[in-house]
Amino acid sequence: MAETLLHGTTQPHFTNALIHEKSPYLLQHAHNPVNWYAWNDATFTKAAQEGKPVFLSIGYATCHWCHVMERESFENVDIADYLNEHYISVKVDREERPDIDAIYMRVCQAMTGHGGWPLTIMMTPDKKPFFAGTYFPPDNHRNRPGFPHILQQIHHAWKNEREKIEESCAAILEHFADDKATYGTALPPTINDLAFQRYEQTFDPQYGGFGTQPKFPSPQNLLFLLRYHKRTGNRAALTMVEQTLRAMRKGGIFDHIGYGFHRYSTDREWLLPHFEKMLYDQAMLALAYLETHQATGGESFYEQVAEEIFTYVLRDMTSPDGGFYSAEDADSEGHEGKFYVWSNAELVTVLGADDAALFAAAYNCSADGNFHDEASGTATGENIPHLRLSLEDFAKSHSIDRHELRARLSGMRERLFAHREARIHPLKDDKILADWNGLMITAFAVGGRVLDNALYTQAAERSLEFILGKMTIEKEGTKRLLHRYRAEEAAIPAFLDDYAFLANGAFELYQTTFNVKHLQTALMLADEMIRLFCDHTSGGFHFSASDNETLIMQTKEAYDGAIPSGNSIAASILARLGKLTSNKTYQTIAERTIQRFASAIQSYPTGFAQMLMAHDFLLGATQEIIIAGRTNDGEIHTMLRLAAEHYAPHALIAFNHDPQELGNFVEQAAYQTSRNNEATAYICENFVCLEPLTGSAAFKTALTAL
Repeated sequence: MAETLLHGTTQPHFTNALIHEKSPYLLQHAHNPVNWYAWNDATFTKAAQEGKPVFLSIGYATCHWCHVMERESFENVDIADYLNEHYISVKVDREERPDIDAIYMRVCQAMTGHGGWPLTIMMTPDKKPFFAGTYFPPDNHRNRPGFPHILQQIHHAWKNEREKIEESCAAILEHFADDKATYGTALPPTINDLAFQRYEQTFDPQYGGFGTQPKFPSPQNLLFLLRYHKRTGNRAALTMVEQTLRAMRKGGIFDHIGYGFHRYSTDREWLLPHFEKMLYDQAMLALAYLETHQATGGESFYEQVAEEIFTYVLRDMTSPDGGFYSAEDADSEGHEGKFYVWSNAELVTVLGADDAALFAAAYNCSADGNFHDEASGTATGENIPHLRLSLEDFAKSHSIDRHELRARLSGMRERLFAHREARIHPLKDDKILADWNGLMITAFAVGGRVLDNALYTQAAERSLEFILGKMTIEKEGTKRLLHRYRAEEAAIPAFLDDYAFLANGAFELYQTTFNVKHLQTALMLADEMIRLFCDHTSGGFHFSASDNETLIMQTKEAYDGAIPSGNSIAASILARLGKLTSNKTYQTIAERTIQRFASAIQSYPTGFAQMLMAHDFLLGATQEIIIAGRTNDGEIHTMLRLAAEHYAPHALIAFNHDPQELGNFVEQAAYQTSRNNEATAYICENFVCLEPLTGSAAFKTALTAL
């Protein structure tokens, strides 16, 4: 029987229930011979009626190893037949249902010590897990059992040892039932110093980044270090950020032809990436480059990289309606990275011999190639363009004027990009997620402010308008967010991250435009977030709303993964809104959220960078700045530009051109008004306000002290 399970062949003439879904990931599997079902009540009722275990497979559209397991196992007719006979098979897109993924990933990590995607779970019809793993090959391989072997073993146990399975389920749920930590003690004053020391210990002084390999961008770590540098003046913190951001931009993790960053680097040098591109990486990295631009006094290199990221997102990841798409795949034509690599012969074809030689020298392309076959590890003759020297240093070493070099390479890049556009593109996951859009709104809003670029601000506003207009539903008299939009359908009740990230984006839009409607939106989302997700008993925020689908457990996420956790962004936005609007309830909830996770933060502070930033903002010195005057006053414009360019991560800014309107939200707006019709700035810190400052010169001097 094992033999028959191993040697089936792919047949394209199948259609299963996933054909009715909207998720690109689920639709990828709609023609598998596996009789997949979506996650819904009818599916689990069917499993109970037929007395079958449920095989749950969780992944996402741009997941490379998900593609591999599909090709090897889910397109194998014999494996599919066995699954269809003995199991009810359920597919879940982790990006559509992060609540489901969070629960069963916790189970996998607890049972196996690791996690990842594809996530493989075996469970009872009442959703209780008893087996967990990730990718399994189609046959037994070294210490990893083959997927058919797993299926047979579990089928045998289900038929003959059901009692043991039920005991295992009970033990797993009991393990997580014990995880009911309540408020911890306050974090020690030295917690940021401890985090910095941990970053120093793991920093790679040669290539930047932290640890060895694989290397992830983890921009929230860099944002924490920028704030640590600002608080303490510690130059080493800024150096770590700059080295990392410069090394990443030079490496193959950056797409030198089409711009944007790939997911992570498989090596220490940032050369060989995992080629998928995720919206959240673009958003978080744009923020890191923008803040470093500010923190370095306007260093143009960081501005350039942020603009390159925005160019990519506006060109390739923005829907006609203004929402931002989720991701682009690593694979095309069945091969990871094929869309992005170049042979020297192809460079000559596109650029001509002379330009190709210069491009190859600058971007380290060789006849043998630097891109290695995944299976064999041998060179393929294809190259990932990357820099080892900065273009300035390369120009010096080759006695070329740096301006001439930049101009020539820019022209070559445009020609290569046009040529690459004719290739078969990787899949674009074109679903629009409220939380990831919230991150991108934040980045574009900050970009519009820092770089004084109205195009970026407009992109942020269009996305926010799209979500509020197309991704909401009336429920019990309130407008509720929905998590996902695709193919003209908005669906899935929103999660904590959706509310927190979108509130943060709306607030950053207020800080950029000073349009009070954005502040009002941020406050509305914050209030709904508290109403639907806050645990007033033991602190923090649940991931799912109180009236969302009931799963086997509720989760509270605080650890920063690829993106900051919902709890950390919730604490951050409540801390900032609370200080600007003098709302003590917001600040108290933010403080109790941090206390809820204090024990975990102290054990592993570098895993909670965003939460530490919220903690620092709550307890450290912060500034509330109100600039008052007429909208058309040139001095007002100068003062707002000075505030936007200055790196002041612990400051909040409001523009008081209409005291009555702003006073509805910021109480001091009633009396912190323009003096003698002049542009006036009020700076308050720790409940003490400086004398009002009139004119941009005085304001500029005051900013340098912040």
